[in-house]
Amino acid sequence: MTDPYIAKILCADVYDVATETPLTPAPLLSERLGCDVHLKREDLQPIFSFKCRGAYNKMVSLSDEQRARGVVAASAGNHAQGVALAAQRLGVDATIVMPITTPAIKVDAVKRRGANVVLMGDAFDQASEFASGLVAERGATYLHPFDDSEVIAGQGTVGVEITQQITTPADYVFIPCGGGGLLSGMAVFLKHAWPGVKVIGVEPADAACALAARQKGERVTLDEVGLFADGCAVARVGAETHRLIEQYVDDIITATTDEMCAAVKDIFDDTRAIAEPAGALAIAGMKTYLAANNVGNATVIAVLSGANTNFDRLRYISERTDIGERREAILSVTIPEEPGAFRAFCRAIGKRNITEFNYRSSDETSARVFVGVTVRPQTDDVSELTSRLLDHGYSAVDLTDNEMAKLHVRYMIGGKTTACDGIERIFRVEFPERPGALLMFLDALGADFNISLFHYRNHGAAYGRILVGVTGIGSNDRRLDNTLDSIGFRYWEETQNPAYDAYLKPLEL
Repeated sequence: MTDPYIAKILCADVYDVATETPLTPAPLLSERLGCDVHLKREDLQPIFSFKCRGAYNKMVSLSDEQRARGVVAASAGNHAQGVALAAQRLGVDATIVMPITTPAIKVDAVKRRGANVVLMGDAFDQASEFASGLVAERGATYLHPFDDSEVIAGQGTVGVEITQQITTPADYVFIPCGGGGLLSGMAVFLKHAWPGVKVIGVEPADAACALAARQKGERVTLDEVGLFADGCAVARVGAETHRLIEQYVDDIITATTDEMCAAVKDIFDDTRAIAEPAGALAIAGMKTYLAANNVGNATVIAVLSGANTNFDRLRYISERTDIGERREAILSVTIPEEPGAFRAFCRAIGKRNITEFNYRSSDETSARVFVGVTVRPQTDDVSELTSRLLDHGYSAVDLTDNEMAKLHVRYMIGGKTTACDGIERIFRVEFPERPGALLMFLDALGADFNISLFHYRNHGAAYGRILVGVTGIGSNDRRLDNTLDSIGFRYWEETQNPAYDAYLKPLEL
């Protein structure tokens, strides 16, 4: 028996505001994963998200009387833009409650379309509760972002388009899930059109409400939800979406913040588009699933669901990309406090690219360094590296999955040491970023100077930048200046810099 949703999806009225988005080949991902990968480009909608489909389909189904009383919605951002666009097109008064944590780019976009915006709560569920009060107060119609049959049908049109855009059925389709509107709507139609396809839902690891419901056998409310993928920050899957997900979705998996960051880069490499974290969620899950299940030579589709991210968030995303791809390891290593120790440590690491090095001498015998090192993904490279360091007499702790270390400690290493031997001079050095440049710099310093402070971070730019402190030299000793001159890198002395004086200058100096 055909599910009634099939007719609702095929009759959904979405194209007054939505466009048929392309199914774009992803050649780089395809080559890496050994599959024929395509991305469904819902980031190319007028509101840069699929949400305009369901919102318009719901609003256009309202009676004239309902439209006259206005509509209220709660949204973490993209549904809000869809409602605002639909209301603008149909001349309906719309009030939208958005979490305070919603990226400004989404809030501003909603306001520009003429909707009234109320900021309330830290996540969707708190905003939804407040919106329900407004509905009762005003007699308006509540436009649920996912748990509504018309919204589900509207989102299901993404599945219809996919089946018309590829000549043979896909083997796997990966779909992001917050409250489940897109996942349930697409799954119903895809299973109807392609009975053999595996539909995989992907949730943020810290907001996996649909997975929790599947494991429990009933809907549950998460105690907390992560806000990084704000478009999927939902604590409780919808009742109707849960029913459909359990009937039509083969598997539900999760992706971490770092994996989403890595997926943002993958999407950019293949399309030059910048996805929001929730928009990259399906791609992150796809990569993990295909690798874990040794899937090859399959036709795979993942939904790129949105591109509404604040520009300033890109710095954080870039910082976490290589860790999410398992191409960078973060280690804490103890080295002896003696001239040449840093250079010896770099030699022990071998022919690996050091992406970050944070160091401040602390006592006269040893020092701990916070170091980022490139590694080979999907191998035992990190274990091999720590064993290599152990063989060279170092102790090393892997901090790659330590959130406190990645979010805070890496920026707080330093302070006012008491271990400096005499005068400390501080230099800022800039050099062309190329393999071996950092080691060349250290080789030039040799064992003649004691490095008391060192900070380096490879940002992928054309130039690398170092902050280095050196002790054990007199104020009139020109050896260090002559050495720096001979290296040929640009440098500036920063010993008199007020920031150094306030935060880093040794206590006894």
